[in-house]
Parts: sequence; structure tokens; C-alpha cells
Amino acid sequence: MEERRRNRRMELSAKLLIKRMDKSEFGEEINEEVNIEITDVSKTGVGFLCDAGLEVGAVYESFLTIWTKEVLHCFLEIVRVDPGENGMYIYGAIFIGMTEIDASRIETYSTIEDMET
Repeated sequence: MEERRRNRRMELSAKLLIKRMDKSEFGEEINEEVNIEITDVSKTGVGFLCDAGLEVGAVYESFLTIWTKEVLHCFLEIVRVDPGENGMYIYGAIFIGMTEIDASRIETYSTIEDMET
């Protein structure tokens, strides 16, 4: 498979809490919180496992806990979904509107990982 990412992906053991930003058919806001398991993250996006069905193209509010235990508030647009094992889905998402400071925190982690390997 050809690598399409512009930024190096790194593994990060963390959890992400997602709030759906869409509305129900009755105009009520849906605020379902879903725990997901991050498989990899880069400055521009994140890969994760989740048992909830999320829609490609949908935007979700998220709270990403990074290795320093800081919580980054950001929005994710789902760009890829593949079936996984045991009822899980494998998602790929890009960060929407992430601040440059938060993107730099992720990039710094990447630099440190490179130095250690």
C-alpha cells in the first residue's frame, strides 16, 4: 500500500472522547460521548479504533489526552473507515481547526521519538 501521509505517524497510547456535532431528526443535539483507542497520531490527523458507527465526512468534537497528560480540544473530520475485529471499526480522521500550538505539541513528540530511535 502506498503511503499517502505528508507527516510521519506515531503511536500514542491515549484515549479520545468524542462528542457528535450533528443533530437528530427532531432537531435535538446529540451529545453521545464515546471512548476510542488511538492507534496513531500525527500533526495533521489521528487513527483510532471505536465500536460506534461514525460517518465519513462528519465532524466530531474531541478531547485528546496526550503523553504529557494535557488535554487538547479539537475537531476531527472522519476521512476513512474500515471494518476491524470484534465489532470494532478502524477510523482515520484529520484535525480541523487545530491551533498551531497544539499541532506543535504533537510535532515535538515526533521529534523526540526520532531522536530516541
